[in-house]
Amino acid sequence: EVQLVESGGGLVPAGGSLRLSCAASEFTFDGYAIGWFRQAPGKERERVSCTSSSGGSTYYADSVKGRFTASSDNARNTVYLQMTSLKVEDTAVYYCAADTQCDYPGFIAGYWGQGTQVTVSS
Repeated sequence: EVQLVESGGGLVPAGGSLRLSCAASEFTFDGYAIGWFRQAPGKERERVSCTSSSGGSTYYADSVKGRFTASSDNARNTVYLQMTSLKVEDTAVYYCAADTQCDYPGFIAGYWGQGTQVTVSS
């Protein structure tokens, strides 16, 4: 069974940093588009970043551009989201996901992790 498991979330003061990890089992990230998403209470899910299936480009939402960096380690079959200069409004459950493409209809289905909570305190 394919599993994506996020870790690294937690409570951090505003201005701090966290690195989220997403490890895969029975699945290889290589060749898939990799997305990081977040959902705050009462809000719609937001795509934070998406790296193309070739790995050649990464899209970032305007709200995180310059602060978040997505990366991958194929040897470890793990992807990461480095988050710096965190803001209170970054508080959300963060999910990693893999699908065939970043553009619609990518991530309508695909493979999803269970999420990890990130809470940024003021």
